Amino acid sequence: MVNYNGDLLFEENIKLSLENRAFKYGDALFETIKVQNNKVVFLEDHYFRLMASMRMLRMKVPMFFTLEFIEQEILKTVAQQAEYSSYRVRLTVYRKDGGLYTPKTNEVAYLIEVKHNTYQTKLDYTIDLYKDFYNYSGLLSTVKTTNRMLNTLASIYAEENDFNNCVLLNERKAVVEVTNGNIFIVKGSVIKTPALTEGCIKGVVRKKIIELVEKDSNLTLEETSISPFEIQKADEVFITNSIIGVQPITQYRKKQFKVIIGTALQNKLHQLTIAN
Repeated sequence: MVNYNGDLLFEENIKLSLENRAFKYGDALFETIKVQNNKVVFLEDHYFRLMASMRMLRMKVPMFFTLEFIEQEILKTVAQQAEYSSYRVRLTVYRKDGGLYTPKTNEVAYLIEVKHNTYQTKLDYTIDLYKDFYNYSGLLSTVKTTNRMLNTLASIYAEENDFNNCVLLNERKAVVEVTNGNIFIVKGSVIKTPALTEGCIKGVVRKKIIELVEKDSNLTLEETSISPFEIQKADEVFITNSIIGVQPITQYRKKQFKVIIGTALQNKLHQLTIAN
């Protein structure tokens, strides 16, 4: 069952028009959210990021679009699925039909999809650079719109070359993120992650990891510009998103990485998720 503007429908009964702006122009936002044991994980962070993004894109936020409403609609949709302990939820918000580049209205519609979350941390995880196209830095790149062509092409490249993931670069050839999440590199006691000004998504789990590192007196966190050369020199590398949590990287080209700090942060995040 899919939640289409509050109505629970079978997938085959969803009818999107030819004027759908998400389809025509990528005029839409989405949040990928984890539901664990019937609790929406990090709901407030997802909600406030969505609200900030909607305002940035000049979408009209409906009065009823409260945090409580979003939670209710997600759990209502989850309740219609086969019973599992963990789900992957996608909430898509798009501007209503009509117009060319200039929309007829800034009012929005929404769609909630739920799938069984089957992701398990991989023991071997390899990455490489994707250099065919760049992710241009700037504030718009930090927003999760449905225009994910670069991520799609990089994912195809990774699959064709037997990598688990690819690192995206910006126009200055600095590290931005990976195809499906944020990236962190560890050198000694210093953990670096690309600053938002580099063009990376303002990830919810990215934020949680930064908070965890800043509370640890033995570690230092830097949001900065990172060159691909620094990945090869790192002691550890790990990636994050709302579904996988923390996934340590074991290999980049010929470099093998430790997974000590990444695994420790993975465990701390898991405890935070339980407490959420």
